[in-house]
Amino acid sequence: MIIMAEHAGFCFGVKRAVDAISESLKSHSEVWTIGLPIHNPQEVSRLESLGLRVAENDSEIPDGAKVLIRAHGEPLEVIERLKRRNIHVEDMTCPFVRKAQEKAAMLSREGYYVVLLGDKNHPEIKGITGHVEDVRNSEVIADEKEADNVQYHAKTALISQTTQREERLERIAGILVGKSSELRVCNTICKATAQRQEAVRELVRNNHVDGVVLIGGKSSANTGKLRDILESEGVNVLWVEDEEETEQNSEWFNDKIMVGIAAGASTPEWLIDKIKNIIAAKQEAQGVLIH
Repeated sequence: MIIMAEHAGFCFGVKRAVDAISESLKSHSEVWTIGLPIHNPQEVSRLESLGLRVAENDSEIPDGAKVLIRAHGEPLEVIERLKRRNIHVEDMTCPFVRKAQEKAAMLSREGYYVVLLGDKNHPEIKGITGHVEDVRNSEVIADEKEADNVQYHAKTALISQTTQREERLERIAGILVGKSSELRVCNTICKATAQRQEAVRELVRNNHVDGVVLIGGKSSANTGKLRDILESEGVNVLWVEDEEETEQNSEWFNDKIMVGIAAGASTPEWLIDKIKNIIAAKQEAQGVLIH
């Protein structure tokens, strides 16, 4: 049997950005993004076949081009540079990421030392950092250990990358409250992230699954968090990016009657369906009743 997590695949922000790229390509032979628009190589390849062009940085984009700011967002200075070069910019920053950017800008203007919880190399965190009034009055931390090393500041604000787990945000806040006279905590974790995290918990707690196939790009932060949750629940997890990788792990499916499927927020529905069909075929070959 196959059981799908209640919430899986594209979140609102990713779907909005992908739809915007697809729509723009109907009237433009080329549409540019800075960095990968989503952390799913299969969907990126599909969009590139239609005319998407991915630049490493804004200097690679030709003057007068059409640029879509991806869901992860960009620092303000990057957007301003693009506009000065007569580049048409369509900002598709996810509303939840936009909220984090606005909180970082507002609190830094109000004199708070801004602590960002997340991966300092992730484009979303780079974008949020780019909205801080004075980057010298901020830092990025990844976990509780790094939170222990944050110095005392009279006014501190804690802002989270949208894909973080709420439990970690709460623990970090508990550490920082003793390092400031005034602590502002902004829960900027997006609802879609929380939904998917709760959905995988319910998937394994409410069903006697023999394992879970997790579908998503290996560079996807939110998919990685789903993997962490599943493993913390003691579940056997197979994390795959595509159909080929699913086929390469055929032995994993041996003797698994109840298989759960979960997917990250950057995983397209067409890919989920393809992998679901592969799993169904494997189970049928084993004589498992398919529902």
